[in-house]
Amino acid sequence: MGKAVVSLCTGLEDAEKVTVAFLVAVGAAESGRPTLMFLTKEAVRLALPGVATGTACSTCPSLDSLLQRFTVAGGRYLVCPICIDAKGLSDHDLIDGATKGGTVPMWEWIGDEGATTFSY
Repeated sequence: MGKAVVSLCTGLEDAEKVTVAFLVAVGAAESGRPTLMFLTKEAVRLALPGVATGTACSTCPSLDSLLQRFTVAGGRYLVCPICIDAKGLSDHDLIDGATKGGTVPMWEWIGDEGATTFSY
């Protein structure tokens, strides 16, 4: 089954967009696709413990439940090193499944077979 990459640059300033991105990523991972979320800009904060909490709407699943499902399904996060450093955040305390890495590691993960991509 083909790989999936979900690129997310939005953080909790738009919780609905974050929720949609995670729903797409969870759907890919739970269907058996190797799935990577590439977090940039404000989205890098979501890779810090205790940040991705709350619910975007009354009928939306909670963000923490989506992160848990993504991890259980084998999803991985690649967190932009430039963005982490620019915000003065520590990459030592990233959530499970998250590593600091930029575009080169992303392309290495995608490999020659390519990936279906989504961008939020």
